[in-house]
Amino acid sequence: MRNHHGTCLAGRMARKIFLLSLASAISLTCVSPAAAQKEKKKKPDTSQSADSSKMLVPMTDEQQIDYTLSEMLGAWQLGDVEKLHKNYADDVVVVNGSWAPPVFGWNNYLAAYQRQYARMERVRMDRSNTYIKVSGTVGWACYQWDFEAIVDGQPMQSQGQTSLVMEKRNNHWVIALNHTSLAPKPPQAPASAPSGQQQPAKPAPR
Repeated sequence: MRNHHGTCLAGRMARKIFLLSLASAISLTCVSPAAAQKEKKKKPDTSQSADSSKMLVPMTDEQQIDYTLSEMLGAWQLGDVEKLHKNYADDVVVVNGSWAPPVFGWNNYLAAYQRQYARMERVRMDRSNTYIKVSGTVGWACYQWDFEAIVDGQPMQSQGQTSLVMEKRNNHWVIALNHTSLAPKPPQAPASAPSGQQQPAKPAPR
């Protein structure tokens, strides 16, 4: 009995550690599950990827940042490292919600991301409640995310928030700082008493 309890505890701890480390690799609109599956079936054509600076209808800086986030999240879900790197600064700093030092530089972030991605399949990441602000060549964005995937053969879900600092370099917005954190799960309501169980009678008033 004690060994069973220890095994369950170890499983919960391993799951918690993975979720915390996942926050360091998550950085990023919304690609629906159907869209993600469709992209997996056909290999992305990087030669025709849209460059926001060369579009026929110019976009505002806010729209360019929003597009960058959409492209980034799609690449993150599909494991497209080349497109992922396109939207990250080489000197990026990544901060996660666990008690761990920041990750400095693209190469170090890439290594962390690839370790996580190798353990995942059927990845889905949805973004919501995004707010973007721009001041000159610097901007920032914050949003909530909803993650779902099969991790180590087991279904996993988590939610959290991300804040990004972005810089416009060579007429292209890139992520310079990524701070991602996991949202704690709300406590579960206590199980109600079975319908057939009678409540203890109250004492009669004197």
